[in-house]
Parts: sequence; C-alpha cells; structure tokens
Amino acid sequence: MKYFRIFIIACLCLSASRGNAQNKKTVEYDWDAKMKKLGFVDVCFWEPAIQYYLVYGTADNFTGKPLYNSKLTKAWVHPRAARMLIRAQDLLRSERPDLSLLIYDAARPMEVQRKMDEWAKKTDNGYYVADPVKGGGLHNYGLAVDVTLVDKNGEWLSMGTPFDFFGPESHTDREDDLLKRRRITPSEYKNRKLLRRIMEKAGFKSVASEWWHFNACSREEAREKYPLIER
Repeated sequence: MKYFRIFIIACLCLSASRGNAQNKKTVEYDWDAKMKKLGFVDVCFWEPAIQYYLVYGTADNFTGKPLYNSKLTKAWVHPRAARMLIRAQDLLRSERPDLSLLIYDAARPMEVQRKMDEWAKKTDNGYYVADPVKGGGLHNYGLAVDVTLVDKNGEWLSMGTPFDFFGPESHTDREDDLLKRRRITPSEYKNRKLLRRIMEKAGFKSVASEWWHFNACSREEAREKYPLIER
C-alpha cells in the first residue's frame, strides 16, 4: 500500500508538471497592453471612420501564416502618427465623403520584424523587408502605417496590386510607365494618386517601392527619439 501511494503521488506530480508546461506554452504575450504602456493610440477608436484589417494577424500575408498573436488586436500608432492619420481622414472626407482610410498594418513588434526577415532571407525579396539588425523600420516605432482606401460599402479600391505585392507594379515612382504599358488601369492610377496626395498633405512621406506605405518621420529621427517595440 505504501508503494502504491508513492506511485499515485508521483503520477499526480507528473500530471501537474505537464499541465503547467502546457499552460506556459499557451500563454500569449499581451501586445495590446504593451502598446498602451508605450503610450500608443488606438487611432480607430479616436476616429471611427478609419477602418482596419490587420493583415499580419491572418495567414493572408506574404509569409502565409499569422505573425501577430490574438493579443495584438488594434491598429496602434504613436500619437504623432495618430494625429496625422486623423488629419488625413478629415482631408479625405472633405474631398471624397464616400471614402475612408483602411489600415493594413501599424505598430509592429520587433520580434515580428525578425520573423519577416527570416522569411525574406530565404527568398529574393529582402529589399522589401526592413533589416532588424539595422534597427528595423518605422513600423517598429509605431511611426509608419500601411493603408488603402475603401468605399462606403467597405469595398477596397483597386490599386493595381494587392497589399504586400513584391514587384515593380507596386512602385510609386513607376506609375506613369505602368499606366502607359497598361500594367495598371486609369482608375487604379487615380486611386493611388488620391491616397498619396491625402497622406502627404497630412504630413506623411511615401516610399518608392510600396504604394501603401507611409512614414510619419525619418528613420534617423525615430532611432534618435523613440524606443523600439520590444517585450
């Protein structure tokens, strides 16, 4: 009987140990809480007209699998970028009241940037992914956004390529040639110009390689003044 009791106790301890290990594996880091702690803003709360669909929280991205866990649920941005986004939405509303901004991605943890970099190194698309060793990109400071335009029915306006399309058709510095060669349509050309005009008027800077990407400041300024998004 004595040895039987010892055996039962050992089994219970082993079961509890396995249960604790499993619980530890399933606990997800609370990035929403971290973003709040950093002072970031849920911009879609302050301006409900701005919509969001966090692409990297789904498998519908260039890696083919979710990169955000279930506790990164909002389009968080630095207050500086939030003010500019709200300004952009106001400008858009005055010109095209039937349209709204939609955010694909905003503040991005550095650990996600590292996963993207690992994927990029296995392909020929490293050019499109900011190197975490060099401080990452402005998403990793909450000072960049990926956006598009949607109509009053929530339909995304066609921009000639999907979001995160790695190729010359996504480049903003080739649009005239793309239009001339019929790689994008006149309406897609017009949509891109509208998006860029609104965002730049609100203070954002566009980039040559991605029609959807806009920066609130330079990388140099971000690295000098603001912290990276780390655990």
